[in-house]
This record gives sequence, C-alpha cells and structure tokens, in this order.
Amino acid sequence: MTAYLSRRSLLGIAGASAGALLLAACGDDEPASPDGAQTINWWHIQNTEPMLPVWAAMAKDYTTAHPNVKIEIQPLENEAFKAKLTTATQAGSPPDLFQSWGGGVLKQQVDAGLVKDITADVQPWIGTLLPAAVQPFTIDGKIYGIPFDVGMVGFWYNKDLFAQAGITAAPTTWAELLTTVSAIKAKGIVPIALAGKEKWPGHFYWAYLAMRIGGLGALQQAAKDGNFDTPDFIAAGKALKDLVALSPFQKAFLGAEYGSPDGQAATMGNGGAAMELMGQWAPSVQASSSTSKKGLGDKLGFFAFPAVDGGKGTVAEAFGGGNGFVVGKNAPAATTDFLKSLMTAANQRTSAATGAVLPTVKDAVDGVKDPNSKVVATSLAAATGFQLYLDQAYPPAVGQQVNDSVAELIAGSKTPEQIVKDITQVAKSQ
Repeated sequence: MTAYLSRRSLLGIAGASAGALLLAACGDDEPASPDGAQTINWWHIQNTEPMLPVWAAMAKDYTTAHPNVKIEIQPLENEAFKAKLTTATQAGSPPDLFQSWGGGVLKQQVDAGLVKDITADVQPWIGTLLPAAVQPFTIDGKIYGIPFDVGMVGFWYNKDLFAQAGITAAPTTWAELLTTVSAIKAKGIVPIALAGKEKWPGHFYWAYLAMRIGGLGALQQAAKDGNFDTPDFIAAGKALKDLVALSPFQKAFLGAEYGSPDGQAATMGNGGAAMELMGQWAPSVQASSSTSKKGLGDKLGFFAFPAVDGGKGTVAEAFGGGNGFVVGKNAPAATTDFLKSLMTAANQRTSAATGAVLPTVKDAVDGVKDPNSKVVATSLAAATGFQLYLDQAYPPAVGQQVNDSVAELIAGSKTPEQIVKDITQVAKSQ
C-alpha cells in the first residue's frame, strides 16, 4: 500500500522546500489576524506542480474573502505525510483538514474519535457530487470526508499493437481477454506490463475478478465477517491463474517497479507492451516515464475490466478510488466552509484543467479536456456500483495481506485456496 498511495496522487515527489515556501506565502508572513480569528491547519500531498499552486491560490482567495480566517498549509510528500499524520493522530491532535482516501483507514480514525462527522454541514451541497465518489468517505451512513478527485481502474491499451495482432475490438469477457492475450503473444508482442515488485498492481486483477464473479456483495460481506475463504474468492484466484499460465507479462516483471525508467508505466509508454491494468493516472505516468516524455498519445485507448461468464457482477461496476479531505476533531467552524469553497464547480474545473484531477462535482466534469480522462470520467459517471481499492477499503493489515497474497499467487508460490486462508486469518485478527 505504501507505493500505491504515492502513485495515486499523480503528482510525484518533491522535497520539504516546496512546503516551506508555501507555508511562508500562506501563513507566517501575513499580518496578525484580528481578534476572534480562526486558523485552519491544512495538510495535503499535492506538493508539486500542477496542484501545489492551485491549492495555494484557492486558500488565498478564501482568506481574502474571510479576513478572520487564516489557513496554514503544509504540503508533504506522501510517505512523510503518512508518518507525520500517524504521529499527530497517536497524540490525539490531528490537523484541521487533511488528505484521506477513505475506507478502512478512515474508519479507524472515526472509531478513535479523531475526525468530525460533517454530515449536517455538507447536506446542502453534497448532492452536487458524484455519489460513487462520496461512498469511501461515508462510514455507517455518516459523512466524514469530501472527495476532490475520483477515478477507476481499467485496461489501458496500445491501439497500434492491438492492430498488429489483428485485434479489432476490445474484449468484453474474461474468456475474450485470455484469447486476446494469446493472439498478441503469438505476434511476438508482450501482452501485459506488470510491476510485480510493488504488489499493488497485481491486486487489481484479483479484486476485479472477485467483483465480476461474486458481485460487490461478496466484497462487502468479506468486509463484515472477515471471511475470504469462499467459492467466489477462490474462483477469482483460479481465473487469475489462467491468465498467469499464459505468461503474459514482460521479462523480469516480478522485479519491476511501477514508475521507474524500466518499470510498468515506462514499458507501456515506450510501446513495449500492449496493455496494463491501471487507474486514471496511467496516461500521465506513462508519459513522464517514457523516453519521449510524451507517452502513446492518441495511440492509447481504454476499456473496462471485462465481465466473467456466469458471474454475479457487471461491467458497470467500477473499482477505484480518489483523493479527499477529512476534518479533524478540533477543527474550527470555518473548516467545512473552506472545504465547501474548494468544491465549487468553478474551483473543480480549475483543478480538472491541470489534468491531475478527475472532478467529483457533477457540473465540473466538462472541465476534463484530455480524451482518455474523459473516457474514464464518462465510465465512472455511468457506474452502477463502486468498490474502493482493497488496500484502502479494508483495515491496513488486511489490505497489505491482500497485496502480499496476490503477489504470491502470481509468482506461483501459493494457490488460490491458500491465499484466501491467509487473508482470512489476518482479517479475523482485526
């Protein structure tokens, strides 16, 4: 999950200097606040271009309009953010507004009394957001956070390599996908790029197969009772083994990272594989990781994870997640109002225009300009159900075990039956 969170932000890694500069611009150099002032401590991980200056500008606009409010921004690199947040929450002093991905991690914070129930505060405007995006921030029917970005995982493919292999249409079933893989491999083309070393990309396959075979209900039930040792999860493992048996991945994939110069994204961006299963950030990382720094451009296409014949799930059910903010337990009253300002359609369009954010406000979807991002946004808007990444949806220990176990399955060291027992053992201990 560690690497997973880093790539999810889409925005790379920067040093502490960026944070120091922004803090100076937005906090320390301002005139003393008037009596009765409220200070909002805001931590986020958009610590590089393009969102770093966007957030700073929005904070400045808000404080200009609300002179009694001061916003102290602390942008942090992802791993530094998690470490600092852990220290703060263990001390019972969370920041007023901070980055979150919802799910199991948020539930732990809710159970510990560290975050505010903001259901009543956001009720007047929560209907402007995509329901699927709000779901990961809703715990037991109450809203604790607001998503500013949302996306889904799907297959990104090289149109030229598909054409070379005689593939004229994207596969719509798992059986068709396996046939497609075989046809591509027969032409001497690597069918799929995979970052086996980082584990989280592999968990996408097993999670999606479990969704397609067992439906969303299977994943929801497992979250409740901690039992993954069921026919549906075992069948998902067997279906994944059918893919692995075709040897579809690039050479040395078990040691490959995601964003390194010879990793999964670079393999796709340089035309070295026909497909990758990845989230909405894929085109951006493919481009930045490729030798041309441009990626595949209009040669890149997207299709939803296929259905499984006889499965309870449908192609319209999406797997993914997004970035959001939650409100700390001691946050001043202005915090939720500032959060509301970040989520206006105009500000969401501004965020979307950077290419780094897929907006969660319905009226801001028109701010998405990139063609591939539009495809993802359209697919997500039409989704009939939504499942958060398993390494966020479940408690952290369970999410890590899912990643570890699926990696063992792909490597051939564990069977489908063994991994569900391993995951269940950890889930039952939570």
